[in-house]
Amino acid sequence: MSSSTPAYYNADAVRQVLSWPLVNRAVETALVAIVKQDAETHPQSTSFACQPKRSFTACGKEPGRILFTMPAYVGNYSLESPKSPGDAQQSRSTLACKLVTSFRENPARDPPLPSIHAHVLLFDNQTGQLSAIMEGTDLTTWRTVSASLVATKYLYFRRFGSQAELERSINVAIVGCGVQGQLHAAAFCANFRVKQLNLYNRTLAKAQVLADELQRTLDTESETQVKACSSAHEACQDADVICIATYAKESVIQFADLKAKQGVHINAVGAGEVHFSELAPDIYHQAKVYVDCYTNAEAELVGLPAPITAEVGQIILSENYPKETEITIFQSMGMASEDACVAQAVHDCILSGAKDS
Repeated sequence: MSSSTPAYYNADAVRQVLSWPLVNRAVETALVAIVKQDAETHPQSTSFACQPKRSFTACGKEPGRILFTMPAYVGNYSLESPKSPGDAQQSRSTLACKLVTSFRENPARDPPLPSIHAHVLLFDNQTGQLSAIMEGTDLTTWRTVSASLVATKYLYFRRFGSQAELERSINVAIVGCGVQGQLHAAAFCANFRVKQLNLYNRTLAKAQVLADELQRTLDTESETQVKACSSAHEACQDADVICIATYAKESVIQFADLKAKQGVHINAVGAGEVHFSELAPDIYHQAKVYVDCYTNAEAELVGLPAPITAEVGQIILSENYPKETEITIFQSMGMASEDACVAQAVHDCILSGAKDS
Protein backbone atom coordinates (compact mmCIF):
# COMPACT_ATOMS: atom_id res chain seq x y z
CA MET A 1 0.00 0.00 0.00
CA SER A 2 1.26 3.48 -0.82
CA SER A 3 2.69 5.35 2.14
CA SER A 4 1.22 8.61 0.88
CA THR A 5 -2.29 7.58 -0.15
CA PRO A 6 -4.52 6.12 2.57
CA ALA A 7 -7.11 3.53 1.60
CA TYR A 8 -10.74 4.54 1.76
CA TYR A 9 -13.43 2.00 2.65
CA ASN A 10 -17.00 3.12 2.08
CA ALA A 11 -20.03 1.76 3.91
CA ASP A 12 -20.57 -1.07 1.41
CA ALA A 13 -16.97 -2.25 1.68
CA VAL A 14 -17.20 -2.34 5.48
CA ARG A 15 -20.62 -3.96 5.49
CA GLN A 16 -19.48 -6.80 3.23
CA VAL A 17 -16.89 -8.08 5.71
CA LEU A 18 -18.71 -7.52 9.00
CA SER A 19 -19.56 -10.81 10.70
CA TRP A 20 -20.28 -11.72 14.29
CA PRO A 21 -17.22 -13.97 14.74
CA LEU A 22 -14.95 -11.21 13.46
CA VAL A 23 -16.53 -8.40 15.47
CA ASN A 24 -17.00 -10.43 18.67
CA ARG A 25 -13.34 -11.47 18.74
CA ALA A 26 -12.22 -7.88 18.23
CA VAL A 27 -14.55 -6.47 20.90
CA GLU A 28 -13.59 -9.11 23.46
CA THR A 29 -9.92 -8.34 22.76
CA ALA A 30 -10.57 -4.63 23.41
CA LEU A 31 -12.49 -5.30 26.63
CA VAL A 32 -9.56 -7.31 27.97
CA ALA A 33 -6.92 -4.83 26.81
CA ILE A 34 -8.60 -1.84 28.46
CA VAL A 35 -8.23 -3.48 31.88
CA LYS A 36 -4.46 -3.09 31.50
CA GLN A 37 -4.03 0.52 30.48
CA ASP A 38 -0.42 1.08 31.54
CA ALA A 39 2.13 -0.48 29.17
CA GLU A 40 5.01 0.08 31.61
CA THR A 41 3.52 -2.03 34.40
CA HIS A 42 2.58 -5.08 32.33
CA PRO A 43 4.83 -7.66 30.67
CA GLN A 44 5.38 -7.51 26.94
CA SER A 45 3.38 -10.70 26.49
CA THR A 46 0.09 -9.02 27.43
CA SER A 47 -2.15 -6.61 25.59
CA PHE A 48 -2.88 -3.11 26.85
CA ALA A 49 -4.79 -0.02 25.78
CA CYS A 50 -4.30 3.73 26.01
CA GLN A 51 -7.65 5.43 25.76
CA PRO A 52 -8.36 8.95 27.02
CA LYS A 53 -11.84 10.21 27.75
CA ARG A 54 -13.75 11.06 24.58
CA SER A 55 -13.91 14.77 23.83
CA PHE A 56 -17.01 16.77 22.93
CA THR A 57 -16.74 19.84 20.69
CA ALA A 58 -19.73 22.13 20.24
CA CYS A 59 -20.07 23.18 16.60
CA GLY A 60 -21.02 26.84 16.75
CA LYS A 61 -23.88 28.37 18.70
CA GLU A 62 -26.59 26.17 17.21
CA PRO A 63 -27.76 23.54 19.76
CA GLY A 64 -27.52 19.88 18.89
CA ARG A 65 -24.36 20.06 16.78
CA ILE A 66 -21.47 18.15 18.31
CA LEU A 67 -18.20 16.56 17.21
CA PHE A 68 -17.04 13.57 19.27
CA THR A 69 -13.38 12.55 19.14
CA MET A 70 -12.43 9.03 20.28
CA PRO A 71 -8.73 8.10 19.99
CA ALA A 72 -7.18 4.82 21.16
CA TYR A 73 -3.97 2.84 21.02
CA VAL A 74 -4.32 -0.91 21.60
CA GLY A 75 -0.95 -2.58 22.01
CA ASN A 76 0.46 -6.07 21.74
CA TYR A 77 -2.72 -8.00 20.97
CA SER A 78 -3.59 -10.73 18.51
CA LEU A 79 -6.69 -11.59 16.53
CA GLU A 80 -7.60 -14.82 14.80
CA SER A 81 -7.29 -14.74 11.06
CA PRO A 82 -10.66 -13.95 9.44
CA LYS A 83 -10.03 -16.81 7.01
CA SER A 84 -8.61 -19.30 9.53
CA PRO A 85 -10.55 -19.37 12.82
CA GLY A 86 -8.38 -20.61 15.68
CA ASP A 87 -5.22 -19.41 13.95
CA ALA A 88 -4.12 -16.34 15.91
CA GLN A 89 -2.05 -13.77 14.11
CA GLN A 90 1.19 -12.43 15.54
CA SER A 91 0.98 -9.71 18.15
CA ARG A 92 0.23 -6.31 16.73
CA SER A 93 -0.69 -2.81 17.81
CA THR A 94 -3.33 -0.44 16.47
CA LEU A 95 -3.52 3.35 16.55
CA ALA A 96 -6.92 4.73 15.57
CA CYS A 97 -9.30 7.59 16.10
CA LYS A 98 -13.04 7.67 15.50
CA LEU A 99 -14.70 10.96 14.63
CA VAL A 100 -18.45 11.25 15.08
CA THR A 101 -20.68 14.20 14.27
CA SER A 102 -24.16 14.48 15.73
CA PHE A 103 -26.38 17.10 14.06
CA ARG A 104 -29.91 16.63 15.37
CA GLU A 105 -31.64 18.75 12.72
CA ASN A 106 -30.33 16.69 9.78
CA PRO A 107 -33.40 14.44 9.40
CA ALA A 108 -35.56 17.55 8.93
CA ARG A 109 -33.43 18.86 6.04
CA ASP A 110 -34.53 18.67 2.41
CA PRO A 111 -33.40 16.13 1.44
CA PRO A 112 -33.11 14.53 4.89
CA LEU A 113 -29.71 13.41 6.18
CA PRO A 114 -28.74 11.03 8.99
CA SER A 115 -28.19 12.77 12.31
CA ILE A 116 -25.04 10.71 13.00
CA HIS A 117 -21.98 10.40 10.78
CA ALA A 118 -18.93 8.41 11.84
CA HIS A 119 -15.51 7.70 10.36
CA VAL A 120 -12.57 5.74 11.73
CA LEU A 121 -9.00 6.74 10.93
CA LEU A 122 -6.34 4.01 11.09
CA PHE A 123 -2.70 5.01 11.41
CA ASP A 124 0.60 3.21 10.94
CA ASN A 125 1.59 2.62 14.55
CA GLN A 126 5.32 2.93 13.72
CA THR A 127 5.34 6.09 11.59
CA GLY A 128 2.04 7.76 12.50
CA GLN A 129 1.06 8.01 8.84
CA LEU A 130 -2.61 7.70 7.98
CA SER A 131 -3.16 4.27 6.43
CA ALA A 132 -6.93 4.01 6.04
CA ILE A 133 -10.19 5.87 6.43
CA MET A 134 -13.40 3.91 6.78
CA GLU A 135 -17.07 4.69 7.17
CA GLY A 136 -17.83 4.03 10.81
CA THR A 137 -21.61 4.03 11.20
CA ASP A 138 -22.18 0.30 10.66
CA LEU A 139 -18.96 -0.51 12.48
CA THR A 140 -20.19 1.44 15.51
CA THR A 141 -23.61 -0.23 15.48
CA TRP A 142 -22.10 -3.71 15.24
CA ARG A 143 -19.46 -3.20 17.93
CA THR A 144 -22.13 -1.84 20.30
CA VAL A 145 -24.27 -4.93 19.81
CA SER A 146 -21.19 -7.14 20.05
CA ALA A 147 -20.32 -5.64 23.43
CA SER A 148 -23.76 -6.76 24.64
CA LEU A 149 -23.14 -10.25 23.25
CA VAL A 150 -19.76 -10.54 24.96
CA ALA A 151 -21.13 -9.14 28.23
CA THR A 152 -24.02 -11.62 28.12
CA LYS A 153 -21.62 -14.49 27.48
CA TYR A 154 -19.51 -13.74 30.55
CA LEU A 155 -21.96 -12.06 32.94
CA TYR A 156 -24.94 -14.36 32.32
CA PHE A 157 -24.06 -17.64 30.63
CA ARG A 158 -20.74 -18.36 32.33
CA ARG A 159 -22.40 -18.32 35.76
CA PHE A 160 -23.96 -21.64 34.67
CA GLY A 161 -20.82 -23.27 33.25
CA SER A 162 -17.95 -22.90 30.79
CA GLN A 163 -20.03 -23.99 27.77
CA ALA A 164 -23.40 -22.61 28.84
CA GLU A 165 -23.59 -20.13 25.94
CA LEU A 166 -23.61 -23.12 23.57
CA GLU A 167 -25.97 -25.32 25.54
CA ARG A 168 -28.48 -23.17 27.41
CA SER A 169 -31.69 -21.80 25.88
CA ILE A 170 -32.82 -18.35 27.01
CA ASN A 171 -35.75 -15.97 26.82
CA VAL A 172 -34.75 -12.53 25.53
CA ALA A 173 -36.55 -9.19 25.70
CA ILE A 174 -35.71 -6.30 23.38
CA VAL A 175 -36.97 -2.94 24.64
CA GLY A 176 -36.74 -0.29 21.94
CA CYS A 177 -36.96 -1.41 18.31
CA GLY A 178 -34.82 1.25 16.65
CA VAL A 179 -31.56 0.48 14.83
CA GLN A 180 -29.85 -0.86 17.95
CA GLY A 181 -32.86 -2.88 19.04
CA GLN A 182 -33.26 -4.42 15.60
CA LEU A 183 -29.64 -5.53 15.38
CA HIS A 184 -29.63 -6.76 18.99
CA ALA A 185 -32.63 -8.95 18.20
CA ALA A 186 -31.02 -10.45 15.09
CA ALA A 187 -27.63 -10.86 16.77
CA PHE A 188 -28.95 -12.69 19.83
CA CYS A 189 -30.78 -15.14 17.59
CA ALA A 190 -27.61 -15.63 15.52
CA ASN A 191 -25.24 -16.11 18.46
CA PHE A 192 -27.28 -17.86 21.17
CA ARG A 193 -30.09 -20.38 21.54
CA VAL A 194 -33.07 -18.07 21.95
CA LYS A 195 -36.31 -19.83 22.87
CA GLN A 196 -38.57 -16.77 23.20
CA LEU A 197 -37.83 -13.31 21.79
CA ASN A 198 -40.16 -10.57 23.04
CA LEU A 199 -40.13 -7.13 21.44
CA TYR A 200 -41.45 -3.91 22.95
CA ASN A 201 -41.51 -0.47 21.39
CA ARG A 202 -43.34 2.71 22.36
CA THR A 203 -45.33 2.26 19.14
CA LEU A 204 -46.56 -1.34 18.97
CA ALA A 205 -46.69 -1.30 15.16
CA LYS A 206 -42.91 -0.90 14.93
CA ALA A 207 -42.38 -3.89 17.21
CA GLN A 208 -44.83 -5.95 15.15
CA VAL A 209 -43.05 -5.12 11.88
CA LEU A 210 -39.76 -6.27 13.40
CA ALA A 211 -41.36 -9.41 14.83
CA ASP A 212 -42.80 -10.36 11.44
CA GLU A 213 -39.49 -9.70 9.69
CA LEU A 214 -37.48 -11.76 12.18
CA GLN A 215 -39.91 -14.67 12.11
CA ARG A 216 -39.63 -14.75 8.30
CA THR A 217 -35.84 -14.64 8.27
CA LEU A 218 -35.18 -17.18 11.04
CA ASP A 219 -34.18 -20.66 9.95
CA THR A 220 -37.19 -22.95 9.53
CA GLU A 221 -35.64 -25.28 12.12
CA SER A 222 -35.16 -22.47 14.64
CA GLU A 223 -36.82 -22.94 18.00
CA THR A 224 -37.22 -19.19 18.46
CA GLN A 225 -40.70 -17.75 18.87
CA VAL A 226 -40.97 -13.99 18.29
CA LYS A 227 -43.69 -11.83 19.83
CA ALA A 228 -44.47 -8.10 19.77
CA CYS A 229 -45.60 -7.02 23.24
CA SER A 230 -47.89 -4.18 24.26
CA SER A 231 -45.90 -3.26 27.38
CA ALA A 232 -42.39 -3.45 28.78
CA HIS A 233 -43.77 -5.56 31.62
CA GLU A 234 -45.17 -8.13 29.21
CA ALA A 235 -41.87 -8.26 27.31
CA CYS A 236 -39.64 -8.58 30.37
CA GLN A 237 -41.60 -10.64 32.88
CA ASP A 238 -40.19 -14.00 31.71
CA ALA A 239 -36.89 -12.77 30.22
CA ASP A 240 -33.52 -14.15 31.24
CA VAL A 241 -31.72 -11.44 29.26
CA ILE A 242 -33.03 -7.93 28.53
CA CYS A 243 -31.54 -5.51 26.01
CA ILE A 244 -32.81 -1.97 26.28
CA ALA A 245 -31.83 0.68 23.75
CA THR A 246 -33.95 3.83 23.80
CA TYR A 247 -33.65 7.60 24.10
CA ALA A 248 -35.97 7.59 27.11
CA LYS A 249 -35.49 10.37 29.66
CA GLU A 250 -37.48 8.45 32.28
CA SER A 251 -37.33 4.81 33.33
CA VAL A 252 -38.98 2.30 31.01
CA ILE A 253 -38.41 -0.79 33.14
CA GLN A 254 -39.11 -1.14 36.87
CA PHE A 255 -37.94 -3.87 39.22
CA ALA A 256 -41.51 -5.22 39.27
CA ASP A 257 -41.24 -5.86 35.51
CA LEU A 258 -38.48 -8.43 35.97
CA LYS A 259 -39.25 -12.11 36.24
CA ALA A 260 -40.11 -13.45 39.70
CA LYS A 261 -37.08 -15.70 39.96
CA GLN A 262 -33.72 -13.97 40.18
CA GLY A 263 -30.83 -14.25 37.77
CA VAL A 264 -31.65 -11.66 35.11
CA HIS A 265 -29.01 -9.96 32.98
CA ILE A 266 -29.65 -6.52 31.43
CA ASN A 267 -27.71 -4.84 28.63
CA ALA A 268 -28.43 -1.12 28.98
CA VAL A 269 -27.46 0.58 25.73
CA GLY A 270 -29.55 3.73 25.79
CA ALA A 271 -28.42 6.99 24.26
CA GLY A 272 -30.56 9.37 26.29
CA GLU A 273 -29.27 12.52 27.92
CA VAL A 274 -28.51 10.39 30.99
CA HIS A 275 -27.04 6.97 30.16
CA PHE A 276 -28.84 5.19 32.98
CA SER A 277 -32.28 6.82 32.74
CA GLU A 278 -33.92 3.79 31.05
CA LEU A 279 -33.83 1.61 34.16
CA ALA A 280 -35.57 2.53 37.41
CA PRO A 281 -33.37 3.10 40.48
CA ASP A 282 -35.00 0.13 42.23
CA ILE A 283 -33.39 -2.17 39.64
CA TYR A 284 -29.93 -0.67 40.23
CA HIS A 285 -30.41 -1.05 43.99
CA GLN A 286 -30.88 -4.82 43.51
CA ALA A 287 -28.22 -5.36 40.84
CA LYS A 288 -24.49 -5.54 40.24
CA VAL A 289 -23.33 -3.08 37.58
CA TYR A 290 -20.53 -3.73 35.10
CA VAL A 291 -19.01 -1.35 32.54
CA ASP A 292 -16.72 -1.53 29.54
CA CYS A 293 -14.29 1.05 30.92
CA TYR A 294 -13.88 2.75 34.30
CA THR A 295 -12.46 5.91 32.72
CA ASN A 296 -15.57 6.50 30.63
CA ALA A 297 -17.82 5.57 33.55
CA GLU A 298 -16.22 8.13 35.86
CA ALA A 299 -16.92 10.86 33.33
CA GLU A 300 -20.32 9.82 31.99
CA LEU A 301 -22.10 7.90 34.76
CA VAL A 302 -22.10 10.57 37.44
CA GLY A 303 -25.09 9.95 39.69
CA LEU A 304 -25.43 6.25 38.84
CA PRO A 305 -27.74 4.79 41.54
CA ALA A 306 -25.37 1.88 42.30
CA PRO A 307 -21.61 1.27 42.64
CA ILE A 308 -19.72 -0.25 39.71
CA THR A 309 -18.70 -3.84 40.45
CA ALA A 310 -16.08 -4.31 37.72
CA GLU A 311 -15.17 -3.89 34.09
CA VAL A 312 -16.31 -6.74 31.84
CA GLY A 313 -12.68 -7.38 30.90
CA GLN A 314 -11.85 -8.02 34.54
CA ILE A 315 -14.49 -10.76 34.66
CA ILE A 316 -13.14 -12.33 31.46
CA LEU A 317 -9.63 -12.43 32.92
CA SER A 318 -10.48 -13.46 36.48
CA GLU A 319 -13.32 -15.89 35.62
CA ASN A 320 -15.02 -14.58 38.77
CA TYR A 321 -18.50 -14.85 37.31
CA PRO A 322 -21.71 -13.59 38.98
CA LYS A 323 -23.80 -15.96 41.06
CA GLU A 324 -26.72 -17.68 39.34
CA THR A 325 -29.31 -15.70 41.30
CA GLU A 326 -27.80 -12.23 40.84
CA ILE A 327 -29.24 -9.46 38.70
CA THR A 328 -26.49 -8.01 36.53
CA ILE A 329 -26.41 -4.86 34.39
CA PHE A 330 -23.94 -4.15 31.63
CA GLN A 331 -23.97 -0.35 31.38
CA SER A 332 -22.75 0.01 27.81
CA MET A 333 -21.10 3.27 26.79
CA GLY A 334 -18.92 2.21 23.88
CA MET A 335 -15.23 2.90 23.71
CA ALA A 336 -12.54 3.82 21.23
CA SER A 337 -10.53 0.64 21.86
CA GLU A 338 -13.43 -1.41 20.51
CA ASP A 339 -13.58 0.80 17.42
CA ALA A 340 -9.82 0.43 16.93
CA CYS A 341 -9.80 -3.38 17.15
CA VAL A 342 -12.88 -3.80 14.95
CA ALA A 343 -11.55 -1.32 12.38
CA GLN A 344 -8.24 -3.19 12.29
CA ALA A 345 -10.05 -6.50 11.82
CA VAL A 346 -12.14 -5.04 8.98
CA HIS A 347 -9.02 -3.53 7.37
CA ASP A 348 -7.18 -6.88 7.57
CA CYS A 349 -10.15 -8.77 6.17
CA ILE A 350 -10.52 -6.44 3.20
CA LEU A 351 -6.78 -6.63 2.46
CA SER A 352 -6.85 -10.42 2.77
CA GLY A 353 -9.68 -10.59 0.25
CA ALA A 354 -7.81 -8.29 -2.13
CA LYS A 355 -4.71 -10.48 -1.97
CA ASP A 356 -6.72 -13.61 -2.68
CA SER A 357 -8.47 -12.16 -5.73
